[in-house]
This record gives sequence, structure tokens and C-alpha cells, in this order.
Amino acid sequence: MRPLGSALIIAVVQLFACLPQASALATETLDWAQCLAEAAAHHPDLRSAAESVRQSEAQRRIVKGGMLPSVSASAGGERSGSSAAAPAGAWSYGVNASQLLFDGAKTSSEVNSATESVKASKYNESEVSVATRYALRTAFVELLTAQKQVSLAQEIMTKRKQNLRLIALLYKSGTEHIGSLSKAQADLAEAEFEVAQARRGLELAQVVLGTQLGRAATGALRVTGRFTASQQTRQSPDFDRIAKESPTYLNLTAQKDAAGYSLQAARSAFMPSVYLSTGFGNSAFRQLPPDRTDWQAGIDVSVPIYAGGSVKAGVARARAVVNQLSADEESLYLSLKRSLAQAWKSFIDASGNVDVQKKFLAAASERARIADAQYSAGLVSFNEWTIIEDNLVSAKKSYLNAQSNLLFAEAAWVQAKGGTLESR
Repeated sequence: MRPLGSALIIAVVQLFACLPQASALATETLDWAQCLAEAAAHHPDLRSAAESVRQSEAQRRIVKGGMLPSVSASAGGERSGSSAAAPAGAWSYGVNASQLLFDGAKTSSEVNSATESVKASKYNESEVSVATRYALRTAFVELLTAQKQVSLAQEIMTKRKQNLRLIALLYKSGTEHIGSLSKAQADLAEAEFEVAQARRGLELAQVVLGTQLGRAATGALRVTGRFTASQQTRQSPDFDRIAKESPTYLNLTAQKDAAGYSLQAARSAFMPSVYLSTGFGNSAFRQLPPDRTDWQAGIDVSVPIYAGGSVKAGVARARAVVNQLSADEESLYLSLKRSLAQAWKSFIDASGNVDVQKKFLAAASERARIADAQYSAGLVSFNEWTIIEDNLVSAKKSYLNAQSNLLFAEAAWVQAKGGTLESR
């Protein structure tokens, strides 16, 4: 009984030692909604884009500060003495304020330009969200496909093993020759390789999805979903409207508007600037409270006369920027329309191809079922039978590829439309 008791204790200890490892290797299952939520909360590109928006908002507040009063206060003092006289002190204080009254709308134009820059940075944030969603969706589909490929490869390998056992029996009985046996062995070797290849692809897809979720450490992941598109394909979309609602187009439009306000600000540099200033204080007093308070108020006017042509050159530069962005806006609009038309065509083609490949798979499955029975009865040759078997394998792979391509094409179409992480 002692050896049996010792063996039982060792087995229990080994079991508990394996539990943490088994827990660490547990596969986490995610659906598409969970992936969207996690990426939106943790992806570093989105955090970077959000900080860029905050920078532009802060810059707008900085520029807007030029329209508000400026107030400053100062105070100071000194104390001196000598061996022949008692120490004496002198103190001073002052408060000064100034307010812009007129500068030819230069500051207000700069504020408007900064406001448009804030809009541009927010549209840029949407662009980052679009790119992040596309990369995330692509990684999600790749993992979904990899999972299916592993299952399909194992299914094919099992069938190849069954075929090899059948051919081996027929070869031993003298019904089949060595060529048929070699072909069955090669088919099995290929199937085993494809199983290993599919598993490596699965591991890679898990890493890629983990990084697109914003995870520094990636473990075993599994996703759930169907190989069906959620986007409608019944009616052709309005490419003009979609292009003009794209975050990329709106970003460039906001940049152009900001440049337009910058041009107005550059032109305002030829106008005079008028400030109201006031202040009070005492420049020198020896005791508290001060013996007097001095004050002053006035209006300061500055008129630009000549600056070496820099102001004129600044206007010319600002005008060129506006013209450049206007041309870029037109070019981008045309490019977006081309991209939308191409993405839509690819999406429609992929959707139709799934139906075609499904029919091919149904036909290949039926032919293989009949051929199996005929080959077992000796009604068809090995060559005819193995061709039908290979066609079935190809049809299964083609159908999976068509389903996967449909989801990839849908992701590209959503990206072309400007779909963000909030677009589901």
C-alpha cells in the first residue's frame, strides 16, 4: 500500500503544479464588439491623436488671449546705508493693463484660423480611427480565417488518412499499384504540412490581433463571428456625398479654411494697431502707506510703414498656401471617388463570388460522395476518384477563401467610406 500511496501523492502534486500553467495557457474568446471597445480605449495611435487635438485647442486659447486684457503687477525695494548715515530704504510698486482695440482684424483672423485647425485635428483623429478600425478588422478576419483553416486542414488530413488506409489495403490485395499508394502518401504528407502551416498562421494571427488591440503582451486568442457581410449591397451608394463626408476630405477642407483666415491675418499686417493702456503705482516711497499714488492712461497707435517687404512676402506666401490646399482638395475629392468606386466593385464581386464558390462546393461534395461509393465498388478508376477527391479539397479551400475575401472587401469598403471605430 505504501508504494501506491506515494505514487498517488506524487500524481496529485504534479496535477496541482500543472494548474497555473494550464490557466496561463487558457484561450481568451472575443467577439467583434469587444475588440472595438478595447481598441478604442487602449490603442496608442488613438491616444496620440487625442493629444494632438488637445494641443490644437490649447493653441487656440493662446491665440485668443491676444484679444483679452493684459494685466501685470510689479513691486520692488532696496535698502542702503553707510557708516556715516542711518540706513534708508526705497520701495516701488505698479499695476499696468492694456487692451487691444483695433489691429485690422489680424488677431480675430488668427483665432478663426486656430478654430479651423482644431476642426482639422479632430478630423485627423477620425482618420486615425478609420485606419485603426481597418487594421483591427483585418486582423480580426485573419484570425477568424486562421481558425477555420486549422479546422479545415485537420478535416482534410483525416480524410487523407482514411484514403491512405484504403489504398494500402487495396495495394496489399493487388488491386492497386505502387503509384496509387505513393499518391495517397504524398496527399497525406501535404495535408499534415498544411495542418502545421495553418497552426503557425493561427499563432501569427493571434499576435497581430493582440497588437491591434493595443496589448503589449499577447496570449492565446480566439474570435467568434460569421463569414457574412453586414453592409448592404442592394443599392449603389452616392459616391459624391460619401467622398465629401469623409474625414480625410473634411480634414483638408478645414486646413484650407484655416489657411484662408491666415491669409486675412497676413493682409491685416498693413493696418495700424491701437491699444488702450492704463496703470497706477509709485516709483519711490520710503514708508507705508505710500505718500502718493501715480496713475496714467493713454492710447498707443502703431502704424507699419516699411518692413523690408517681409509683410508683402508673407501675404504672397499665405495666398500660395490657400491655392495649394484648394488644388489638393480637388485632387483628394477625385481620388476618394476612385477609391470608393473600386472598393464598392471589389465588395460586390466578393459577395457574388461567395455564392458561386458555395455552389461549386456543393457540386464537388456530391460528386465526391458518389465517387467514394463507385470506387469502393470498383466502378471508377483510382485516377478518376483521386481527381474528384482533389477537386473537393480545392472547392473547400476556395469557398473559405471567398468567405474571407468577402470580409476583407467589406472592411476596405468601410474604410473607403470613412468608417471609424464607432461605426461597428
